[in-house]
Amino acid sequence: MIQNIISYDPSNGKTLGELPGATVTEIQETVLKAKAAAKQWKNTPLEKRLRTIQKAYSGAETSVNRLAELLSQEMGKDIRRSISEVQGTIWGGPYIANASLEALRSKNTDGATIKYGPLGVALIISPWNYPLAMANNLIIPALMAGNSVIWKPSEETPLIAQAFFDIIQHGFPRDVLQIVHGDGDQGKILVESDINVIGFTGSQAAGKDIMARASSSLKRLVMELGGNDPLIVMKDANIPAAARFAVASSFENSGQMCISTERIYVDESVAHKFEEQVVAIARQYKVAPWNMDGANIGPIINKKQHAHIVKHIKDAVDKNCRVLLGSSDYQIPFIMPTVLADITPDMRIEQEETFGPVVCISSYEYIQEAIERANNTNYGLGAVVFGSVDAQEVADQLEAGMIGINQGVGGGGDAPWVGAKQSGFGFHGSAEGHRQFAQVRVISR
Repeated sequence: MIQNIISYDPSNGKTLGELPGATVTEIQETVLKAKAAAKQWKNTPLEKRLRTIQKAYSGAETSVNRLAELLSQEMGKDIRRSISEVQGTIWGGPYIANASLEALRSKNTDGATIKYGPLGVALIISPWNYPLAMANNLIIPALMAGNSVIWKPSEETPLIAQAFFDIIQHGFPRDVLQIVHGDGDQGKILVESDINVIGFTGSQAAGKDIMARASSSLKRLVMELGGNDPLIVMKDANIPAAARFAVASSFENSGQMCISTERIYVDESVAHKFEEQVVAIARQYKVAPWNMDGANIGPIINKKQHAHIVKHIKDAVDKNCRVLLGSSDYQIPFIMPTVLADITPDMRIEQEETFGPVVCISSYEYIQEAIERANNTNYGLGAVVFGSVDAQEVADQLEAGMIGINQGVGGGGDAPWVGAKQSGFGFHGSAEGHRQFAQVRVISR
């Protein structure tokens, strides 16, 4: 079990700070305190829970720039994106809480009242790529449902999590919201502890391990488990728009995004034009540390992830892909904008989640071939179609929880964030998503 969590600046490897990893005893004590706090918090009326969250989050409004700079230093994304994430989190807390309020109100049906009560203690395990936003999406509905929350942030981004926690925790009753630092060892102990529901965002492998460890007591699970999102470009698509989307989606957050476009299938009649425009756009992206003007692509989070991306590129090159931009030889910590063509199903870059700034293109003759390849994966988070006449028909055949037609995935407002197949188990967002953190009770009269 790791004793100290050391945070590094991924752009230069320098140490940013250090936090103690929780011991077994400390984790046990945290769970006991959370259970005691849950008994009090569940009796707090919904409206008061909302006001508590609103007040707690309002205290962070003056710290946007400080938090954003720390987020950029620790995760590597440029300052504009960090400001957007911090501001979105501070705004999103009360917004999600208000939506949860309506979802969790008791309602009457024929001869019965349906009530939504707390489950008890919620464990939220959040990722490093969007360390505040992804945590926020799960913490708030869990709190609004009347659960106490233990937040276990990624060991890659402990400082920004702790800084945000230090600001908002003062707005909550004692021990209703707690934070525990550590790596996978601490996470496993928490999962097996006496808690009631787990919200997790991360890899399939970690999600399956959580599911196995949670099975003995049948803990509730709400998990988003990554993606390998396809993009289909039809012959009647707006090619400039499709090319812009392909690059932006593949390169956003240095490609370290669950809904990044990972595989592109383009009609062979427009493939050459599409490839030319993708390369022209990709060349405009600037790779640099977060604090350099014009930076679009920052460093990869750590050596392991950098090696993973390079391995995928080299495998594709060894299997005769065409390298339209970039190479297969990148030094830590950056991956330059890379565009590969003639991707085939036997390549790891098509079968697995790469999570890096790489555009992967393959052409097709018949649309059914593209649909079959798009669906030939156990992932199913998102999928996108660019086309005109038959775009809706193609979209209806894609096996994903979120599908975009001539745009990215994810509905506006309080639409659910949901994956299909092995990209999700449960989901968050929307009234149905908020209620997954609650125990439904039907009271008949």
